[in-house]
Amino acid sequence: MKIVREEANRFQTTILLKGATDIISNGREVALNETGSPFMTKGGCGDTLAGICGALLARGIDPFIAAQAAAFINGKAGEIVTEKTREGLLATELIKAIPEVLH
Repeated sequence: MKIVREEANRFQTTILLKGATDIISNGREVALNETGSPFMTKGGCGDTLAGICGALLARGIDPFIAAQAAAFINGKAGEIVTEKTREGLLATELIKAIPEVLH
């Protein structure tokens, strides 16, 4: 957490470090996200995270808030899909679960 905060501060940006627990920092504040599933450690899941974050940023949402929301949405979608597919989780299924998360 300390390194993420320091690097975000040094580069004057927001960093979202994806992992078992996502670490998000804008250089001043640090937030953690614990949603998700071990079955999300495969190609495409980071792409969905980036897409969700980009969509939120395009709506004018503050980067620190957008990163937190994107991490939660992506992780919660992963939890929903994992209940159904387990190791068969695909990034395209994450995308289909987003409306359920937002509901």
